[in-house]
Amino acid sequence: MNAPPVLLLALAAITLALTSSAVSLFANREPRVLRLVATPLLGLSGVAALAAGLSALILHSNVAMTLPFGLPWLPWHIRVDALSGFLLLLIGLVTSAVGIYAPAYVRDFERGRDSLTALGGFSGLFLTGMLLVVLADDAFVFMVAWELMSLASYFLVAFQHESAANRRAAFLYLLMAHIGGLAILLGFGVLAAFGHSFEFAAMRTAPLSSGWASIAFVLAFIGFGMKAGLVPLHAWLPEAHPAAPSHISALMSGVMLKVAVYGFIRVVFDLIGQWQWQWGVTLIVIGSLSALMGVLFALMQTDLKRLLAYSSVENLGIIFIALGLALVFLSTGNPLLGALAFVAALYHSLNHALFKSLLFFGAGAILHSAHERDLEQMGGLLRRMPWTGMFFLIGALSISALPPFNGFVSEWLIFQAALQAWQLESGVLRSLIPIASAVLALTGALVAATFVKVYGIAFLGQARSRHVRHTRQGALGMRIGQGILAALCVLCGVLPTQIIALLEPVSERLLHVGLPQASANGWLWLTPISSDTASYSAPLTIVLLALIAGSAFWWFLRGVPRRMRRRDPWDCGFAPPSPRMQYTATAFAQPMRRVFGLLFEMDETHPALNDITPRYRLKITDRLWGLLYLPIAQAVESASRRVVRLQSGNVRVYLGWTLATLLALLWVISWT
Repeated sequence: MNAPPVLLLALAAITLALTSSAVSLFANREPRVLRLVATPLLGLSGVAALAAGLSALILHSNVAMTLPFGLPWLPWHIRVDALSGFLLLLIGLVTSAVGIYAPAYVRDFERGRDSLTALGGFSGLFLTGMLLVVLADDAFVFMVAWELMSLASYFLVAFQHESAANRRAAFLYLLMAHIGGLAILLGFGVLAAFGHSFEFAAMRTAPLSSGWASIAFVLAFIGFGMKAGLVPLHAWLPEAHPAAPSHISALMSGVMLKVAVYGFIRVVFDLIGQWQWQWGVTLIVIGSLSALMGVLFALMQTDLKRLLAYSSVENLGIIFIALGLALVFLSTGNPLLGALAFVAALYHSLNHALFKSLLFFGAGAILHSAHERDLEQMGGLLRRMPWTGMFFLIGALSISALPPFNGFVSEWLIFQAALQAWQLESGVLRSLIPIASAVLALTGALVAATFVKVYGIAFLGQARSRHVRHTRQGALGMRIGQGILAALCVLCGVLPTQIIALLEPVSERLLHVGLPQASANGWLWLTPISSDTASYSAPLTIVLLALIAGSAFWWFLRGVPRRMRRRDPWDCGFAPPSPRMQYTATAFAQPMRRVFGLLFEMDETHPALNDITPRYRLKITDRLWGLLYLPIAQAVESASRRVVRLQSGNVRVYLGWTLATLLALLWVISWT
């Protein structure tokens, strides 16, 4: 097969993923196969995808190939361009780390009753589906790969199916995945109807009117927004991500959600071929709502993995805010500002993949060693798991957008784009964008509070339970996997100009404009608009922080006397502090819960005065369950009960319904 090297690397990644899935068929018979063969093959697939993505971005590749699969009149079309290269890079980075982290993590499953064949087999198919979605160059391949990705991840969510909560989460995920897939299929149907082909090349030249383009946009936004977990279509995400094994949670949150972002960018910025400012306003409003609601729900959680899942809702909201800004600027004749917001969205997608996967790795290491997900039962883990504590701290600082880590750069770029709203002619847009910026700033503060809570409750203080008290450091492979992602979080924060140069081909390919001014003052300074407007130097920030820390340390040592006696502090006659005296995760979030209480459905029970063992109980649920999802579920159940009445067991009744259906169809056909 005479194919370009970039495509060969991408196909090699798919082949390795499928091989990992095939090898896993023997895992139930020989459990070590999953740990020693299948999972390393998954990591090698990630390395091949990483090489393909880097090659595509560095070489500005745009190569295509037709494969002899699919339908007789519709073979498979695949392509690697700058956008697919970026997603290959992102998939490769996280999957390579998973290949190092997962072997030690899955060792515990070898002694359990869960199917190792299912875990390894569907992990390989899940990765295969994501890679094929990125490579697809026609709607048929895209939808086949999309369904493969959704179905494989459904079985991974339901992996530990003995738990009723996991089965419920898997069913909800599968239901919403198929509803979203139907919306995407209808969106492709609109483009194919005007382009007279399922190939993406024909869809790009389809003569769409403004109305039909808006219909295609809405369908794509519903379908991909549902997979991305945007509010109010987010209900499946906090249920499904915690149910899966932790390395799969990292792939789902860090990678699969970005595949949804990729699909949206591919359809809206590439295939539709026109941009309208109303679309951008829609993205900004929904993105702001998702960012704020996501972080508020994360702040209220005590389950660590569920907290991280809600945090993904917040970060995907930030990405869609940036994409909305890009659409507003592009449609109003400001291509440079549109390119800045677009590159910021890509940058945050990369950053979120890194720090969210790192945080899920940390949660998995805690679960693996302490067998605990509840923050109320943790404490003092930094003393027992120092490496995990250090890497988790890097992830927490990165997601909190603090310099010099990577999360700061992408959010700073989004703010720089939003602050240029004064260049727009519309007064409505000039008013809306600053409001969204204020929401984004509030979100950033709440994220910092959330991860102060997480790190303080989980890693500092005293252990709150016996099994956490006897926790030991995780295996070497798990620490290396976390260390790689932590190093990448620092690297992407310290070298922003190089990262933007790597992402610039995507903007040039889709928007036909880049960001040449970003590195106009050299690699040391990032100037997204101009040096007169704003600039940022991560290396100098590191030097400044090091000088401040060194000065504070020197001042502290200078004030300490040479001879000092150590004694226990005065405790006012009380007993030594116990774990019960520490702040809990619930108590930490109580002020915010009071301020934003109207957004939650709270069931709060205070202990009575005569209780022998007083207990405080709090249950927080999403109001959208009662306002949106519960009425739909009740309507479906009511309709199901009515349909069941048709199953009377009487053949004459069945024949009567068949005849009525046939007559109705004939009547419809006669009128058409």
